[in-house]
Amino acid sequence: MLVLLPPSEGKAPSRRGAPLRLDSLSLPGLTEARQAVLDELVELCAGDPGENEKAREVLGLSEGLRGEIAKNAELRTAGTRPAGEIYTGVLYDALDLASLDPAAKRRAKRSLLVFSGLWGAVQVGDRIPSYRCSMGVKLPALGALGAYWRTPLASVMPEAAGDGLVLDLRSSAYAAAWKPKGEVAERTATVRVLHAQVVDGVEKRSVVSHFNKATKGRIVRALLSAGAEPENPAALVEALRDLGYVVEAAPPAKAGRAWALDVVVTEIH
Repeated sequence: MLVLLPPSEGKAPSRRGAPLRLDSLSLPGLTEARQAVLDELVELCAGDPGENEKAREVLGLSEGLRGEIAKNAELRTAGTRPAGEIYTGVLYDALDLASLDPAAKRRAKRSLLVFSGLWGAVQVGDRIPSYRCSMGVKLPALGALGAYWRTPLASVMPEAAGDGLVLDLRSSAYAAAWKPKGEVAERTATVRVLHAQVVDGVEKRSVVSHFNKATKGRIVRALLSAGAEPENPAALVEALRDLGYVVEAAPPAKAGRAWALDVVVTEIH
């Protein structure tokens, strides 16, 4: 099972220690592309602190986040920590990698892949510095990162997907950087979280956003903790139901399409 996750906008600070080594990251086929993004991002952010308005505009930062520019300028020398510790936010709080038992942590390191505007994609055990660069950024030379990453990711992701289930929990901006095709798509499942409420005796459902991330984090945690290894979307549906989730799904109408699963919750937290 391979689980595709979005990164978090906010990130934990880097620690003191060994700096980034691009050649140590997983998916080595992305090294050259990572180097190009890193080089341009550092150059963009390394100007005089009083004259970095261009970097702020390119990165889409508010005035209050101007400090993120200086952080990017030091990416080559900053300390690193596992990506699973760098990424924070609702999904990662619910996933709570640090509190998993040892066996579940090993499964997480093997099966979780976080997509990124800077790195393309990394495993949660890869050591990276804290940074600020979303997939929606358009760098002056490389252009829009969502488009930039499509070619290198297309070359490495089919092999990374292996021959088992691909559980795609990415947000739309990151999903656009690599779309499973053909046989890989047929064993890929996406998840939508629906909140069901009874209003005047009638059930109404709505898509949630903040709680969508939390539910996805809890789903991944439950699968890892249970040692579940579903090999295809149909088996995933059964595994989630065994874990107590209400899941609605049907095979796609056409070949070469991913399964779309609806997880229905009555409480959001």
